[in-house]
Amino acid sequence: MKIDILTLFPEMFSPLNSSILKRAVDAGILEFNLINIRDFSKDKHKKCDDYPFGGGAGMLMSVQPIYDAIKSVKKENSKIIFPSPKGVKFDHKKAKELSRFEHLIFVCGHYEGVDERIFELFDIEEISLGDYVLTGGELPSMVMIDSLSRFVDGVISKESLENESFSNGLLEYPQYTRPAVFEGIKVPEVLLSGNHQEVERWRKEESFKCTKKSRKDLL
Repeated sequence: MKIDILTLFPEMFSPLNSSILKRAVDAGILEFNLINIRDFSKDKHKKCDDYPFGGGAGMLMSVQPIYDAIKSVKKENSKIIFPSPKGVKFDHKKAKELSRFEHLIFVCGHYEGVDERIFELFDIEEISLGDYVLTGGELPSMVMIDSLSRFVDGVISKESLENESFSNGLLEYPQYTRPAVFEGIKVPEVLLSGNHQEVERWRKEESFKCTKKSRKDLL
């Protein structure tokens, strides 16, 4: 999968060059391409924002640099994403859906937003992380990229995907590792029993309890 990221602040994306995502890049499974929108500005000072028509607080990103930046990488099979509080809610299902595309383009807005005409010129899906506003599209883009990348074949094991929160509609069960006792707190005996059927039953029960406690809306 190739992911092009259009941003005014490419230096913010250094986390993509570490941990599991870096291994996926090194293995040729993922490819990240950072594109500075400012490079496409026709203004002699490389300005990419301007005052909004009709007045209002703050500045808007201008349409021309974004348009040319998208045109420079867009292909017939490209899926364009714009992180926005006005978009559809990002979740487990949406992450899996996005992971099936061969080419994703993330357009990171900033300031008070972008010129609306960019959405008339391209088929862009607006996606929101939640009901709150961030200073720009860089952080939500990284969150979405990290989440969807896990579903790309070869990034992590299929077993890990099968036994985690939301994979079966519930939250994940509690997990433990050595030592068996720490600060007087013991690992549940069933996990030490070696009885796989009982362990599986315990995990399903705990998964239901966790979901009922924290996310009743999932039940």
